[in-house]
Parts: sequence; structure tokens; C-alpha cells
Amino acid sequence: MTQHPATVPEEQLKAKCTVRFQRRSGPGGQHRNKVETAVVLTHEIEGIEASASERRSQAENLKVALRRMRLNLALNYRTEWTTSSPTWQSRCRKGRLAVNPAHEDFPGLLAEALDALAVHAWDVPPTAEALACSSSQLTRFIKNEPRAFQMLNNQRQQSGRKPLQ
Repeated sequence: MTQHPATVPEEQLKAKCTVRFQRRSGPGGQHRNKVETAVVLTHEIEGIEASASERRSQAENLKVALRRMRLNLALNYRTEWTTSSPTWQSRCRKGRLAVNPAHEDFPGLLAEALDALAVHAWDVPPTAEALACSSSQLTRFIKNEPRAFQMLNNQRQQSGRKPLQ
């Protein structure tokens, strides 16, 4: 199984991105107008972008932008999936998936779930069985990222299935 770019360590991900710092308008007063605290990341291989400008510190915005980059990679980049990763197995015990959307593992686990769904033609029951969780657990997990849930429903509709609620 190929390592998904959403799961690589932060420094390795940053090394694969072009980092630009910019000034942005909005709240923050004079400090915001003088200092380039906004961060824009572009993944050099995939061309996927992520940005952050809501914090007053460049370092904090970089951290937020890296998190958004992981989520964007999870949503927009598919790898070949064959079996669940040790991280997935550690988070899924007795059919219950335990992960908070704010946790650093979330983007990588989301990527894995989407990769598994793609392998199973976006059909939730066989995907959930392959991931050793229930269909409702998998659906609830995907719903934690609205863009992922929308993607799942779009893919389901394209293959003639009803969208999930």
C-alpha cells in the first residue's frame, strides 16, 4: 500500500510544498496591514493548495494551512488501497471508530476511508466490512468532513445509487 501524502510527517509535507507568505485584508488592524502573516501552500506534485490567514502569527497560520493541506490531499488524491493501516486498526476497535475530527490522525484516516470507498465503488457496506467497522460508523466518520460526504454522495449518484442522508 502506498503512503498517502495526507499521512506524511509535517516537515516532510512542508518540504513538498511551495510556501508563500502574503498580507491579507480584514481584522487585525495595523499589524495585519504591515506583516505578511497569511500563508499559502501549494503541493508541488499534486498542485493542490491550502491557505490560512485568520491568525495573527505566521507560525500559527502555517500550522492551520498544513492541516488544511492534509484535508485537501485526503479529499483530492487517491492511492491504491488493499487493507487497513495499523493507524486505522488502532482507531477501530470492536467495530467502533474512535477519532476526533480535530485530531492530527483525522486527515490520514479520512484519506484511507475514501481510498477504500473508491476501491469498493463507493458502496458503504462492503467498504465498512473491509475496514472492520459498521456502515453507520463509517458514514458518521465521513460526515465529519462535509466535503468528503458530498463527494461520497456525488460518486454514489454517478453509479446510480441513492445519496446517503
